[in-house]
Amino acid sequence: MDPETRLTELGLELPPSPKAMAVYAPIVLAGNWAFLSGHGPLRSDGSLITGRVGADLDRQAGYAAARQAGLALLATLRTELGTLNRIRRVIKVLGMVNCTAEFDEHPAVINGCSELFVSVLGPSAGLSARSAVGVGSLPFGIPVEIEAIVEVDAG
Repeated sequence: MDPETRLTELGLELPPSPKAMAVYAPIVLAGNWAFLSGHGPLRSDGSLITGRVGADLDRQAGYAAARQAGLALLATLRTELGTLNRIRRVIKVLGMVNCTAEFDEHPAVINGCSELFVSVLGPSAGLSARSAVGVGSLPFGIPVEIEAIVEVDAG
């Protein structure tokens, strides 16, 4: 499956590749491995989705935010690799959900990112190991932060 073609077929637009907001790199390449720092739900206009799941946002809005964070991860990969076609496989995803103590549907929220990866990359490359956890806060009040480890073709 050609991820660049799939993006177009699905009518998806990647946001601008996010810049580091502190002392870290958004992505580090080591051989065939891409280690992506935590990405938030960055919109195409450069703004962030904000809010706390279970208070300001419901599960579906959290899902949409996780999907948007997944698009930001893909934007960083495209910027670094030149094309999404160099992605071999998403290996591991860690999703953090900024939520109330009572909210317990973290996996359903992070499915927004995981299902996006499967849609764009196909099941053999997009389906990964994953953790989804709830946290008490995230930077700038974002509802989700997602990081990933991706196997890529060496450039």
